[in-house]
This record gives sequence, structure tokens and C-alpha cells, in this order.
Amino acid sequence: MQAQPIYPISDPDDPRLSDFRDLSSADKRPDTARGVVLAEGVPVVERMLASRFVPHAIMGVESKLQRLGDTAPGVPRYRVTADLMARVVGFHLNRGVLAAARRPAPIDVGELLESARTVVVLEGVNDHENLGAIFRNCAGLGADAVLFGPRCSDPLYRRAVRVSMGHVLLVPFAHLPAEGWPGEGLAALARYGFRTVALTPSGDGSVAEVLADRPDRVAYLVGAEGPGLTAETLVAADARAAIPMSRGTDSLNVATAAAVALYERVRS
Repeated sequence: MQAQPIYPISDPDDPRLSDFRDLSSADKRPDTARGVVLAEGVPVVERMLASRFVPHAIMGVESKLQRLGDTAPGVPRYRVTADLMARVVGFHLNRGVLAAARRPAPIDVGELLESARTVVVLEGVNDHENLGAIFRNCAGLGADAVLFGPRCSDPLYRRAVRVSMGHVLLVPFAHLPAEGWPGEGLAALARYGFRTVALTPSGDGSVAEVLADRPDRVAYLVGAEGPGLTAETLVAADARAAIPMSRGTDSLNVATAAAVALYERVRS
């Protein structure tokens, strides 16, 4: 196995750290301005190493680099102090290690749908923490993929990657046609035999009732926190399902609702 190259760095302006710089400055951030994907913390870096996102650099303090062990052969590791790391990224990074990767080519939605059985489709989900939580729930509850409709935030933004615990790097995702939404997007799902189930407080029945006949392929449609799915998407879906609420609560957080629906799919 190729030896792990480790380079101590003492200059915060070292150009080798450019893909980790200014993470608190929106117009300079490498994950927005240059399309770099950042994994933060040992577990997330390990998931990046197991994914299609191939890191080209790792920066961390000594203890975190040691925890990574012999993973990532050939990827340069830059050893820094916690103070120097804070000067590079713009704040104190509690998790002590970052890995940077380039974005690979997008996954073809047709290839993804051909083998999938359970997918979650997002419409207007623009909160990065909700995005990250949805991916983590999809990983834990057996969803095969996440599909993006219009007006969604970037799933590879650093906060989304962090909240997902790196699962946004492992759960495949693709974008449905935005033009003519929702008709074209849901038609693509129909061509592959998916029953589209819109999650909404005004559903015609519970998730369990909608899945009572155990459809082979299911696509859950979820909308943004607050407004939910658009009226057009609710009409276009094959079914509308609700999660029964009590004590005057009308709905759950979007990531939690997706988790409940996915659990019903697992147990059905």
C-alpha cells in the first residue's frame, strides 16, 4: 500500500490549504464558489472515502489524522494545529479534520430509477439542516435514492453534508426535470412504475393505509417546512397520505415526516 503522505503546515496562507479557506465567508467559500465538497469530522471523512466523492486533500490536527489510520492512501494530509485551522477556516472547528473532494458527474436519473424501489422526492426543500437530516434518515431507513424537484438547496453544502453525517455522499441523488414541473418529473417516475405518494396533513388516509396493498415501487413527495407541497404537486400525485397527529399538532418537521413514512414502508 502506498505510504500516507503527511505534511506539517505552519503558515495559514499556504496555498495547499486553499480548498479549506474562508468557510465563514459566503462569497469565498470553496463549497459554493468553486464547487468543492467538504467532509467535516472523522466519521464523515470516512464516509467520503467510501463514496464516489474522491478526496484530493485532508487537513487536520494530529489526533484526528491518527484516527483516520491507513485510510485514503495517496491523498496528501496536511497536519496543522487547532489554532492554525481556525485561522484558515475562519472559526474554531470542533471536529478537527476536513477532507476536500471535487464534484463527480451527476447521476443519470433514469439509471437511478431503474434499480430503485423506494425514493424520496423533494420540492422546495431549501433548509440545509433539513436536507442533511433527510439524507441521514434515508440511509438509516432503506431509501434507495433522493430526487430533487425545483427550488431545493444544494445537498453538497458543508452544513448539509455535516448534518447528514456524510450520508449525502453515500445515498445516490439526482434531479428530476424542472421544466414542466410537476408533470414531467412525476411522469418520469410513472415510467418506472413508481406510485407517487404526497405527504400532506390533508391526506386522504394514513401512510399505512395508502401502502396497504404493498406497492412494489414508492416515491414519497415532501415539501418545504411550512408551505409543504404545492397544490399542483398534490393534485398530480397518485395518492396523498397523512401522518396522524394528536394534541393539536398539525404536522411534523419535514425530515421527521419522511422518516415516519419510510418506516411505514419498511414494515409494510
